[in-house]
Amino acid sequence: MKIENSKLKIAFFGTPDFAIPALNSLVNFGYNIVAVVTQPEKPVGRARVITPSPVKKFALGKNIEVFEPHNLKQDEEFFKKFSHLKPDICVVAAYGKILPKRYLEVPKHGFINIHPSFLPKYRGPSPIQTAILNGEDQTGISIMLMDEEVDRGPILASREFSILNFQFSNHDELAKELFKLGAELLIETLPKYINGEIKPVPQNHSQATFTKMFTREDGRINWSDPPEKIYNQIRALNPEPGTWSVWKDKIINIKKADFADGKLQIQIIQMEGKKETPFKEFLNGYPNFDISQLKSR
Repeated sequence: MKIENSKLKIAFFGTPDFAIPALNSLVNFGYNIVAVVTQPEKPVGRARVITPSPVKKFALGKNIEVFEPHNLKQDEEFFKKFSHLKPDICVVAAYGKILPKRYLEVPKHGFINIHPSFLPKYRGPSPIQTAILNGEDQTGISIMLMDEEVDRGPILASREFSILNFQFSNHDELAKELFKLGAELLIETLPKYINGEIKPVPQNHSQATFTKMFTREDGRINWSDPPEKIYNQIRALNPEPGTWSVWKDKIINIKKADFADGKLQIQIIQMEGKKETPFKEFLNGYPNFDISQLKSR
């Protein structure tokens, strides 16, 4: 028996702007979004202005109820509200928090997650950054059922994506493209899964690889590394946690670079305490700057 989109109650979990295409697609295809769960508002920018997540802004614009729990394990009031919603299924796209087991047991059809890698490769918090950093030519999108372990659940659908053929300068740009693909794959996959036309396929756990959260120290450039490796580091770790070096005891942030004919070309740079600027303009202000003077460690 096929279920009409409007009769399927969905709770959506997501936070950044690149999670919006999936939510927007669900709305456009007539699914009943009973709630959006997102990360709480937080200070943003130098002025530290308290700002709602992009997903919250979008959801409120669509008159969807929004929840911002701080601690899923301890917030009993939110869990009661979530349980009373009685969602048929939950969709997760870059939510940013681990979901406790009791949440996973609430919806009839479970939780499905849009994960930006070709699972079981690159499980964990930074699959896009790690793929770039490792110089991968290919990555992908996986639609998976969630279980108690991170990114371990069975696969409903997956699609490859060529990093090599996509021009981007930082991991956010690649993330936006991958999650657009993920939104398309979600819309193809969701009705087939609900109607029993797709059988979840267990992952081969022996082939799993794992990613980590990157820190500021991971962004320090070792100028003795090959130029292509540095280029991948700059693309992978910008805008956050950023890539940087030291010149005359000051931090130099390398925001954007290009790689052509085997050479690294810095395009956007930022001196400690200053605004980011095109590299050519930077040289006008610092004519004595010499990239060979940058400290690797």
